[in-house]
Amino acid sequence: MESSSAASGGSTRREATRQKLYEAAVTLIAEQGFSATTVDEIAERAGVAKGTVYYNFASKSVLFEELLRHGVGLLTASLREAADRTAREGGSKVDALDAMIRAGLVFIDRYPAFTQLYVAELWRTNRTWQSTLMVVRQQAVAVVEEVLRDGVAGGEFSEEIDIPLTASALVGMVLVAALDWKSFQAERSLDDVHAALSRLLQGRVSGCP
Repeated sequence: MESSSAASGGSTRREATRQKLYEAAVTLIAEQGFSATTVDEIAERAGVAKGTVYYNFASKSVLFEELLRHGVGLLTASLREAADRTAREGGSKVDALDAMIRAGLVFIDRYPAFTQLYVAELWRTNRTWQSTLMVVRQQAVAVVEEVLRDGVAGGEFSEEIDIPLTASALVGMVLVAALDWKSFQAERSLDDVHAALSRLLQGRVSGCP
């Protein structure tokens, strides 16, 4: 039986390998599409043997499904940490939403190819991983819903706010604005984009009676 340190080292190595495969897959699929991307190409881009791909993932589809889980999981964790940090610092719920907008932009700035894929897949309904995509999407949106719900309960936001729709709109605003930034206004800084979205937030959410 392996010692705990040996087991931990093996787990760390496997996670590092999976991370390489995620990065290779997301880059290739963003460049040429899911159907055109082969397991051989993913393995080559990741610098591993083809068998390593199948050791970690049963198929290309499973790899992509896990990639979606992994990426949206990172985004969700970033949003939650932004909200929690604001709460620890005594900020308002509007401050928390603003911090989450910035966290979302930082994530997209770091992982633009993943974000492009994620948004594209949201519009497709014929994929085997569609149900998984809906689940992980809701996990991210639920973090925003929680802040809105607490804001309504605390009297900071109007009770007339449609919480699920508003949360989806805020997440969607960040995704679409960031993709437009990356594609057509790359000369703008992250601070510029955040400031613009922050003004929208202040006017639309905090302006509620």
